[in-house]
Amino acid sequence: MTVSEDSTRKPLPAPDADTAAFWRGLQHGKLLLQHCRQCHHVQYYQQATCRECGSDELEHRPATGRGKVHSFSVVHRAPGPAFKADVPYAVLLVELAEGPRMISTLIGSDPKDVTFDMDVELAFDQVSDHITLPRFRKA
Repeated sequence: MTVSEDSTRKPLPAPDADTAAFWRGLQHGKLLLQHCRQCHHVQYYQQATCRECGSDELEHRPATGRGKVHSFSVVHRAPGPAFKADVPYAVLLVELAEGPRMISTLIGSDPKDVTFDMDVELAFDQVSDHITLPRFRKA
């Protein structure tokens, strides 16, 4: 593969021991959030311990997939050749109904239509045989 061919491919996540359950959940149409059994903190980004109390007693539970746009930005200039066909697109910071915030992109709507506090719902974007990305669409 040449360097130019590589630059036209979008990077994909590389699941590891901490994130494998999260990525498997997305493949099966579920957004899994970690819940701490000690302090009941809910966290989005998967890791081995609770960010609130440090406990390793975490369990994965399905989330509703619903949330509100907390913040957003519309990208007009592609960050690289692989994203050129996507511009303009909206990058969202979504406050999930369960509390954590998650960054992703909007699909199915014009980026000009995004507003603060807009209701959104999760959409599952299967980009390879092994990776499904979480995206959001207007609810």
